[in-house]
Amino acid sequence: MTDSRPLQPGEIPSDATVPKVVVSRISLYLRELQRLQAAGQQTISSSQLGTLLGFSDAQVRKDLGFFGQFGYPGVGYRCEELISAMRDILGTNHAWPVVMLGVGNLGQALLGYRGFGRQNFSIEAAFDADPAKVGQVIQGVRVHPLDELPAIVKSRGIRLGMIVVPAERAQEAADRLVSAGIEGIVNFAPVTLTLPPHVQSVSVDLAIELEQLSFAVTSQLAKASL
Repeated sequence: MTDSRPLQPGEIPSDATVPKVVVSRISLYLRELQRLQAAGQQTISSSQLGTLLGFSDAQVRKDLGFFGQFGYPGVGYRCEELISAMRDILGTNHAWPVVMLGVGNLGQALLGYRGFGRQNFSIEAAFDADPAKVGQVIQGVRVHPLDELPAIVKSRGIRLGMIVVPAERAQEAADRLVSAGIEGIVNFAPVTLTLPPHVQSVSVDLAIELEQLSFAVTSQLAKASL
C-alpha cells in the first residue's frame, strides 16, 4: 500500500526508488550551497542554483521534489535549511567512521584529504598486508595488520570501507570487509567486485573518468572542424 501522506523536507520516499543520477546531483547541490553559505549568502533560487551547476531550474525543482517540498514563495531556498535537509537525504547528518584497506601512494594521499571531514566522514583505521607499514601513523591514522580488521570494525561500529589496493588484491580485500561486517564499499581498484546483495558499492576508476574527458574533448574538436 502506498503511503499518501506528504513527505517532510529531507525525507526519503519509502515506495519509490530514487535514481542514482538524482542522488549525484543532490551531492553537487550540497557542495555548492555549502560554498555559498561560507561566502555569506543566505538564500538562493532554483534558477540561480541550476545556473551555477549547468542545470535548468526545472531540473533542480524536480530533483528536490523526490524528497518533499522546499523553499518559500518570493524568497527561494534558505541555504542553511536546504543544506540541513540534503544532509538528512544523504545520511551525512551524523559522523560516518570508515576503514581503509591499502596504504600505498593513493591510500596515503586519501588519508590526507580534508574533504572527508567536512562531509562527516573520518577514516578511523587503515590496514595493510605489508609488515613494514603496520604500526605507522599516517596523517594521524594508525596502520593495523589485516587480522585486526573484524575486531576494530565491531568495536567502533564501522559500516563503511574503502579499497585502495592493486586490482589483483581487490576481491580479497572486499571479502575481508564483508566478513568483518562492512555494509558499504568504495572501490578504487580498476576491477568489478563480486559482493552479496546486502552490501552497497561505488567504484572510482580515475582512468575511466579521463577516458570520458578525452571523449568529450575529442568530440568537441570534431564538431568544430565540421
